Amino acid sequence: MMGPMPHTCAPVSLIEVADAVEAAATILAPVMDPTPLQINTRLSDITGARVYLKREDLSPVRSYKLRGAYVMMSRLTAEERRHGVVCASAGNHAQGVAYACDALGIDGVVVVPTTTPRQKRERIAALGGAHVRLVVAGKDYDEASQVASEAAAAQNRVLVPAFDHPDTVAGQGTVAREIVAQLGGQAPDVLIVPVGGGGLIAGCGAWLSQHHPRTTVVGVEPAGAACVMAGLAAGEPVTLADVDTFVDGAAVGRAGDLTLPLVRQLGPTMVAVGEGQTCSEMLALYQSDGVIAEPAGALASSVLRGGPRDLTIPVRPGQTVVCVVSGGNNDISRYAEVIERSLVFEGRKQYLLVTFPQEPGALRRFLDDVLGPDDDVVLFEYTKKSNRETGPALVGIELGDPDDFPALLARLDASPVTAEVVDPDSILYRYLV
Repeated sequence: MMGPMPHTCAPVSLIEVADAVEAAATILAPVMDPTPLQINTRLSDITGARVYLKREDLSPVRSYKLRGAYVMMSRLTAEERRHGVVCASAGNHAQGVAYACDALGIDGVVVVPTTTPRQKRERIAALGGAHVRLVVAGKDYDEASQVASEAAAAQNRVLVPAFDHPDTVAGQGTVAREIVAQLGGQAPDVLIVPVGGGGLIAGCGAWLSQHHPRTTVVGVEPAGAACVMAGLAAGEPVTLADVDTFVDGAAVGRAGDLTLPLVRQLGPTMVAVGEGQTCSEMLALYQSDGVIAEPAGALASSVLRGGPRDLTIPVRPGQTVVCVVSGGNNDISRYAEVIERSLVFEGRKQYLLVTFPQEPGALRRFLDDVLGPDDDVVLFEYTKKSNRETGPALVGIELGDPDDFPALLARLDASPVTAEVVDPDSILYRYLV
């Protein structure tokens, strides 16, 4: 078996990573069973391809992150284990580290940003037990990472990176190896993976490049945190000026110094997906497929929602396609926001600033003359000003059919009221959603 790779971010080759994946699979075998690979009828019908879901949400920590964390930590020396470990994570990597700490008897400090859902914090504490201390610090992953690095230096602990370490990358790469075994030794035509800092796509892509190079690898980033695409465009890792933390499992502001060069060598198809599209796929996974995915877990399959004509990635009818459902650690309290973002993305919910004449019957005429028979007012905020002839109201409308919105606007133009559609990029919109 290949020995441990250096605890550095020094460049490694695709061949080295592929070999390390084989060794990592041996290490993981006693710890976790292969996660299920399931055919998905909904996505297969949409695309005409044979679409499978790789259910990493059904791993012992409900995400693929256990793979990389356990592989790296299992290779620590006795001295390193004595000093303990520290990691930063938005939640999933932390659970992998916590599980490994408990399994290997290693003391650990886990740093999570304030945006980490309560459900993930509770799972970290439960998985790590007495071996793990949870620290909440920083507004996002990158700030939490800085705190973890400082703790590693001050306490002489080993830092366990979420993605930027050869052993971590190798552990994540076992996902691809497992998929091929579950397909009877035949590689998929297309593998679609979510992308945060680049560990999963680097590990899976490196192994496939050496064993099944004809497989097309597609990486999907959240539009609000597309750090790998930014790094590829710049030719080096760059720090994003702003990171949307909604897709918390992939909300990384800077790609890895180790992972980005590997991704560049692989040359995968990279796409960025908006949060609303991700939310619509989360709901479809739940309502149609019975899969409870977190936002990052729905990233990969979200790119297949448009069907063959609208696809922006290389998927054709008849192909075998695998989407990695990377995690299922979703806080149920977030579903109200998920539904809202999905409705807005699909055009089913619109917000308007409507100026009403301050006279009896104005609202009734609006309801009768402007709204369609299947439309519904879901928000109405209005304060009457007695010294004015008109008054503005913020109106939220849920449409029975999003294609009817142009007709609604035409009816508005013909009515006595004036209205302005709230731009999704405006500050007011961010307040509403």
